[in-house]
Amino acid sequence: MKFASTLVATFLFFASASVALAQTDCTKLVPPSPWGPNDQTGATNRVTPAVTKAAAAEIQEGKVVPMSYPLVDGVPLFGTRFTKTILTATSLAPGASFGENELTYMEDTWLSQSHVGTHLDGLGHIGRKDCYFNQIAMGKFINQNAMTKLGLEHLKSFATRGVIIDAVKVFQQSGKFKTNSACKKPCLEKGTVISAADLQAGLKMYNVTLREGDIVVIHTGWGDLFEQFPAQNAAYNSGEPGIGKDAAKWLIGQKVVAVGADTWAVEVIPGEDPKEAFIVHNLLITDSGIHIIENVRTDLMAAEAARTNRATFFFNMTVPRAVGMTGNFVGIDGIR
Repeated sequence: MKFASTLVATFLFFASASVALAQTDCTKLVPPSPWGPNDQTGATNRVTPAVTKAAAAEIQEGKVVPMSYPLVDGVPLFGTRFTKTILTATSLAPGASFGENELTYMEDTWLSQSHVGTHLDGLGHIGRKDCYFNQIAMGKFINQNAMTKLGLEHLKSFATRGVIIDAVKVFQQSGKFKTNSACKKPCLEKGTVISAADLQAGLKMYNVTLREGDIVVIHTGWGDLFEQFPAQNAAYNSGEPGIGKDAAKWLIGQKVVAVGADTWAVEVIPGEDPKEAFIVHNLLITDSGIHIIENVRTDLMAAEAARTNRATFFFNMTVPRAVGMTGNFVGIDGIR
């Protein structure tokens, strides 16, 4: 009987804990969306037709600069993430082709999580407890296979102005540049905090003022280690240079749509406060609906900015409108 009483008490404890979790008051943990209580779109609401038109008007050369890394097995992956490609070649064997025209075909299978390679962090990716963007208690909106709120299907266009900030040049010119010996090209060392003042210095270098609806891309040089895969995978994943909290708060105040970098988290790793886990993700995504774009190829655009003395470009990014996905592979082109 004592055992039964203990079992009932234990059950009631866990049941009450579950209820408490499900009843988290998200209004105390996450601010509301400025676009209303039903908003699931976030900062891409800022990409209006006028914003896109103004960005397109800045195209001068029409030169397309790739800003995504190819999806391929062997690239550095965070944590337990994995990738595996499988090629199925059908009817290539002698006598196996179809029809008098001897048709053959091939298909790819890609097994992976969505947060590998150059990718976008969606609004359903990061929260505080069970509270996500716009005070949504996500525990009520997930099932075994998908989220029923904050999926990528709610995104609006990413056709807007991109601005490259060359943090390598900023730190070189300020005399505080420290690099990693594994980088073949100049890169900031892991743990380097990029401040709001550093971002502002990078903009001043090219006489740029941020506009509402911009996407900011930061060149740290850390992507050089990504490009050396798999030889430098461990070094790439061991930490990274990135923005700190004051830079994130400043970018929020500038009303940008997304922040990207040639790193796997955009924010500085190790973080500024060891008690906080990926706090910049919370500030940008959870609190502000601003997307993070990771593993962006930035070196080519940084070189273009240096060549032309112009840091702005037309940011064109395709994002599959995948229902319920927390992130996805992206194809980014910067058009000069």
